[in-house]
Amino acid sequence: MRVSLKAMYGILATLDLALQNGSAPVQSKAIAKRQAIPLRFLEQVLNAMKQGGLVNSLRGAQGGYTLRKKPAEISLAEIVETLDGPLVPPFNRSSAPRLRGQMKPDALLGSVWERMYQAQLSVLSTVTLKELAERQRQLEQQKTLMYHI
Repeated sequence: MRVSLKAMYGILATLDLALQNGSAPVQSKAIAKRQAIPLRFLEQVLNAMKQGGLVNSLRGAQGGYTLRKKPAEISLAEIVETLDGPLVPPFNRSSAPRLRGQMKPDALLGSVWERMYQAQLSVLSTVTLKELAERQRQLEQQKTLMYHI
């Protein structure tokens, strides 16, 4: 499975919003700077996530973006599907060409690919922004502790 750069940036942007605890809207410039994402690309990602129902936007001097749901309610699968489209199996068995008298690799390995796809989908569906935010906080705490030794 490949995750596009757009989806990676979407995950980082929503993670940034989750880390801000929804206290106030977060400007795209601040997200871009903290997450090292090109601002123009980030704005496209945030717009797609707004249309997909993941974030809200507020205009004005105090405007910015907020998560539409709690971080515990947003899975990585939801972010990836919003930005990259539906997660689909690597191939469709009914469309696989059949060779007369020969075993096609997809026919042989089809159930393996299907199990792999289901495992990936399961992981993306169960990992939430809340979990990633907690992990990020732990990593930052470890980094801070290392500098004070």
